[in-house]
Amino acid sequence: MTSLYAVLGQPVAHSRSPRIHSLFAAQVGAQLRYEAIEVAPERLAETLTALYAAGYAGFNLTLPHKTAAVALCESLGTRAEHAGAVNTLIRTPGGWRGDNTDGVGLVRDLRHNLGVAIAGRRVLVLGAGGAARGILEPLLAERPQELVLSGRNPWKPEELATAFKALGNIRPCTHLALKGDQFDLIVNATSAGHHGQAPRLPPGLFAAGALAYDLNYGKAAAPFLEWARGAGAERVADGLGMLVEQAAESFQLWRGVRPETGPVLAALRQD
Repeated sequence: MTSLYAVLGQPVAHSRSPRIHSLFAAQVGAQLRYEAIEVAPERLAETLTALYAAGYAGFNLTLPHKTAAVALCESLGTRAEHAGAVNTLIRTPGGWRGDNTDGVGLVRDLRHNLGVAIAGRRVLVLGAGGAARGILEPLLAERPQELVLSGRNPWKPEELATAFKALGNIRPCTHLALKGDQFDLIVNATSAGHHGQAPRLPPGLFAAGALAYDLNYGKAAAPFLEWARGAGAERVADGLGMLVEQAAESFQLWRGVRPETGPVLAALRQD
């Protein structure tokens, strides 16, 4: 019997998740169909109800649904509770269980694909929205020397620093207040790239050997990575590896087996 899965978002036609999960399925011999379904925010609740009735076994969620879906889950995993955001739904007898695999996907990409250690390093996360919420717990678990969270205004970073206080120390600030700081890893978790822009940041933020990482991939990652190259980053990376790694974590939650990510990432880079 073929199991049904999909990624839900708006827009979603550009998503590479169907390609990723088809490669995972072929790798482990799973019978499944994975689709990209565009869903407007105001129709998310009714869509999840309809797709549950249609027998779907699980979903990935992308913009703009990650935070709204929290209230639509009958239960939440610890990662989703801490993040206040959901990117994976698992079918249960009573509805949908929400989880968040974004942060573990980022950490696995940094450590296993890019060879970047986080422990003892100075880390800056740009942006304090749902994307940032999903990665803070796993980053803190790696025990960086310092984790700074910045936004255009101070309110959201301060709110998140307080919310995550039990998991580790976060220094909140505005982008402009970063002047004079240097970091070994700068992660762009803003949506500016979707509008063809990079966050407005002071110069001199990159320490020697630093990596600039954008959670986006493709065209949406280009503005920040272009800025980073000109601002002194030694290495840059988009979020395609994170996309594959978080997808593998979702696949394991659904199917009980974790596929190999290296061959899939290599195939996507060649597409």
